[in-house]
Amino acid sequence: MSERIKIGIIGGAGYVAGELLRILMNHPFAIIKYVQSESQQDKLVSSIHSDLEGECSLRFVGSWSADADVLFLCGGHQQSTIFLTENQIPATVKIIDMSQDFRLRLTKNSHGRSFIYGLSEHNREQIKATGSVANPGCFATAITLSLLPVIPLVKNEVHIHAITGSTGSGQSLSPGVNFNWRSNNVSIYKAFSHQHLDEINETLKDAHPDFKAVVNFLPVRGNFTRGIFTSIYFKSDITADELQSRFRTRYQNDPFVVITDMAPDLKQAVNTNRILINAAKYDDKILIISAMDNLLKGASGQAVQNMNLLFGLDETTGLKLKSVAF
Repeated sequence: MSERIKIGIIGGAGYVAGELLRILMNHPFAIIKYVQSESQQDKLVSSIHSDLEGECSLRFVGSWSADADVLFLCGGHQQSTIFLTENQIPATVKIIDMSQDFRLRLTKNSHGRSFIYGLSEHNREQIKATGSVANPGCFATAITLSLLPVIPLVKNEVHIHAITGSTGSGQSLSPGVNFNWRSNNVSIYKAFSHQHLDEINETLKDAHPDFKAVVNFLPVRGNFTRGIFTSIYFKSDITADELQSRFRTRYQNDPFVVITDMAPDLKQAVNTNRILINAAKYDDKILIISAMDNLLKGASGQAVQNMNLLFGLDETTGLKLKSVAF
């Protein structure tokens, strides 16, 4: 494309916004026009996102501007609703919302806009045709992508155990986030009631209307900073070869979904926009293991992937990132 995409970031002081900045500063077709944060107004962006010292000379602004082609809304949950209620966004400005405010069917039509659920591998064509995207949650991304190829095989219930890094809880200080408490520790929270269950169930049913199985989800706080490691199992009489074929066929045109013959580990995925998935058969059970970065494929990386689709770019643009390896 001949002109660069003008970017506005709303709520720019958190982890998700920091990841967006790191990606977009190196995106060949993007230019960051402003980073808004009422709490950090006039401070250097690099004073908050300190790894950008020497790379970013922007200062936080206190208000937004219509001088943008796309707005990334990075505030906490309900903050996007407040922002759109208080501000009239021109129809020409696209929106990618990072909160959970507009992910569900009942909330997708709001403030004169119809939000498309931004799971790129599920809604690619709808995303291309819209101007407003509700970026999925991190757990929802990992779990839904792990299940999409096998939804018809899940008859009664599916069991999910997923462990996430501390950055999944945001920057606010609380016992579950404080690393003095989280280090050398593991705990379950929101057992069978995590907020991402609603969007998981809705997307699975959207992909396969006959889906009626119970999704049993145990979220776990891990003693590491970033990444999601998911293990899923359920009973099925499908053969191992048929199982492999389902995954490889379903994701053959999805550049960020890697189907692997080996059980993945987090370091293969952290700092990338990839999700690695392994599906295997154990007697009468299917076990699906996946690994991804909660801040990238689970948030900001996927948001840039959606931006690329919105503006007709190859969806991998600016997202060929390097894993940590060790």
